[in-house]
Amino acid sequence: MATCRFSHNFLIRVCYHFTMSLLLRTIKMTISYDGTNYSGWQRQQHSRTIQGEIEQRLAQITREEIALHSAGRTDAGVHAYGMVAHFKTNSIISCQDILRGLNSMLPGAIRILSVHEDDQNFHARYSARGKRYQYFIHTGTIQPPHLRLYSVHIRSELNLEEIKSCLRQIEGTHDFSSFENSGSRDKSISSGRGAVRTIDKAELIQEYPSQLMFQFIGDGFLRNMVRNIMGTLLEVGRGKLYADDFSQILKAKDRTKAAATAPAHGLFLKEVIY
Repeated sequence: MATCRFSHNFLIRVCYHFTMSLLLRTIKMTISYDGTNYSGWQRQQHSRTIQGEIEQRLAQITREEIALHSAGRTDAGVHAYGMVAHFKTNSIISCQDILRGLNSMLPGAIRILSVHEDDQNFHARYSARGKRYQYFIHTGTIQPPHLRLYSVHIRSELNLEEIKSCLRQIEGTHDFSSFENSGSRDKSISSGRGAVRTIDKAELIQEYPSQLMFQFIGDGFLRNMVRNIMGTLLEVGRGKLYADDFSQILKAKDRTKAAATAPAHGLFLKEVIY
């Protein structure tokens, strides 16, 4: 009899929590931020982060404890034009009021570009089909001060044709282990795609003579993958490596074969693709 009562009460609790979960709203946000003075996206106990700043203000607005789920995690110093995140809430506050409230409370380095209610099944990370990253290099002798936090200053002349040859090699589906920092994934898990990713486009756009923009569009990126690729491309541009060397590094699937990680402040998460 006791077992029956336990089972009955357990089922009631399960049904209650399931019903309540259906009543929760799913709120999707697009976020732009300057990562210069932040320890990255992910919440940290003793450091200022983008996630921590937004969650704190959302809790004040909704009077709930909010867990923000993002499309990915950017490192300290990395910027974003269009990070996407979502949260669940019981609050009936309109999306427009959430947008206005957040932007009035957040520091100037963080702005919410859009807020809207989405399908219950939407997830900022798992619903994403891809991402677009951009990396900026300034090659002039003197870098304008307003660019110093948003593009990497390279004083030496770069061999752009050799770099473009390497970029063509990146496109397609490859194992990018050579450009993957530790902590990117649990390598003890044998299932899944491992370090295999598909890059739809890797291109160099010369915005003006001394300003270069590298663009990478793909179905996913490993930890520091873009910055590790950029570090190696810069070695190619300086003449310390060649396109054939880059090809061998890519095929090696060995992080020790690639160059050092490029600085964070040149990198922007431009867009999350759904």
